Amino acid sequence: MIPTTRGVIPTVTARTAAKRTRARVLRAAGLAGLLALATACTGDTPTAPTAVVDRGPVSSGVSASGSLVSITQQNLGFADRGQIAELFVKVGDAVRAGQPLARLDDAAARSQLASAQAKLDQQQASLGKLTGGNSVEAAQAALDSARRVLDATRGQVAATDAADASAVDRAKVQLDFDRKQLELAKRQLQKDQKACAAASASAASESQTPLLGLTKTESTSSEQATQPSAGASPTPEATDDPSCAALRTDQQAVQTAKANVVASQTALDAAEHQRDTDRAQGRVSIANAQSTVSDAQSQLDSAGNDAPADIDVQEAVVRDAENTVADAQQAVDNTVLRAPVAGTVSAINGGVGDFVAAAGGATPLAPGTDARIPAPAGSGGDAAAADSSGAFLTLNDLQTFQLVVPFEESDAAKVRPNQRVDVTVDAVPGLTSPGTVVAVAPTADQISGVVSYYATIVLTRVDPQLKDGQTAQADVLTEVVDDVLRVPAAAVRQENGRSVVSVPGPDGRPATREFTPGLAGDRFTEVRSGLDEGQQVLLPEATVEASGNGAGNGRNGG
Repeated sequence: MIPTTRGVIPTVTARTAAKRTRARVLRAAGLAGLLALATACTGDTPTAPTAVVDRGPVSSGVSASGSLVSITQQNLGFADRGQIAELFVKVGDAVRAGQPLARLDDAAARSQLASAQAKLDQQQASLGKLTGGNSVEAAQAALDSARRVLDATRGQVAATDAADASAVDRAKVQLDFDRKQLELAKRQLQKDQKACAAASASAASESQTPLLGLTKTESTSSEQATQPSAGASPTPEATDDPSCAALRTDQQAVQTAKANVVASQTALDAAEHQRDTDRAQGRVSIANAQSTVSDAQSQLDSAGNDAPADIDVQEAVVRDAENTVADAQQAVDNTVLRAPVAGTVSAINGGVGDFVAAAGGATPLAPGTDARIPAPAGSGGDAAAADSSGAFLTLNDLQTFQLVVPFEESDAAKVRPNQRVDVTVDAVPGLTSPGTVVAVAPTADQISGVVSYYATIVLTRVDPQLKDGQTAQADVLTEVVDDVLRVPAAAVRQENGRSVVSVPGPDGRPATREFTPGLAGDRFTEVRSGLDEGQQVLLPEATVEASGNGAGNGRNGG
């Protein structure tokens, strides 16, 4: 799903966000230094700051800065080309954020997903064979799965071929019918031409009067002069004949029949071309599925020959197969076009059965928008803005904002469409607005010498205090778990590969407590075991300002 909007977007690079983070850390360190100095001067022992283990969300993410831009129009399109299978809205409909708008035929995408899942099953079975000792059973399961995929692929190819053959047959029948109609029209024209010519000759003969006083030669010459020539227009007396009156209609019928024959021939050629193309694609799909079956059979045949040393290699293969499944699932999800924000449908450029191209453009645009990517400061570049063309669906009158922000390459690898985003604005302290990642640029830009990728973020709820052009920071939540036991990340440290915290001991001195962590978020760490809800943990003094009044402060989640 690739929405596009208009506007020029000034941005602040991710380095700005990093500088702000370093400033907060320095302020925290400065406060810790003041506490230490006060202790040295007064001789009093300060109370160690503490936090409480509580329940709540834990999240990790990446951040970048940019400027809010008002959205007045969004031009939407599909991530990949395909044939429209369903339209869920019509022009003039008001839609809500996340509402499905249209769906492409997903048969090919689901086939790819099934194939990827089968390969993942196969690789997981191979890993289970190495680690669990059930090598033969796992290999057999992978082979069975691959065979099911092969059968499904053959069924799909057969169904497509049958549909194409039916289309070709219908086109042939139509062509034969149109040819017969042309032949009938030609015959009718010839028939009326002959009848009209005969009527013209008869009318000319009746109009002749006896020529007295003429010689035989002169009479013969006069008769020849009054005979109608071949192809001549009918005489006034013959135009009343029905056959002559029908000549113009007959000629028009012949021309129409010829045009129908040409159109039917074109439709037949297109149907035959589609059939040949689908057959070629079907052969490739079957060959790929057969290759998977062959691989699975080979795994089964060599089930007892793998050594434990291959486990690491096989785990890497499983991870790669999992990524392939995730990509295939994303391709299936991309066949459904959803509204990124609320709006009114103002244009739909396509109907059910039409083929649409993937959304894109020929100019360097921000991802998911028809606004140009802002030139980096000091570069002197000026990419000309261009109106987006070929949008499948357009939403108008949207009362929300977007950001186009650059993420450094290590952070951009974690950003994906539909991820949650917390957007904060420097001009409105304490306000956090939710947003959604719409798209990430597939290619990089050099911004102040840093390889970065632009991402487009749309706010899903707008506060009246927000204004166009305000500097904003986007915190993309790349991983989120809700309602879990958590401890402030500042309290966690590593000792000998273990995660530990300090807790007040019975004698008042800090005691080390080991626990099992889950997701390590930006502000909190998930606690799987080892700590209890409500338990107090000690915080480093330098984190007092950064963590506020304890575990409950900070931006949403983690």
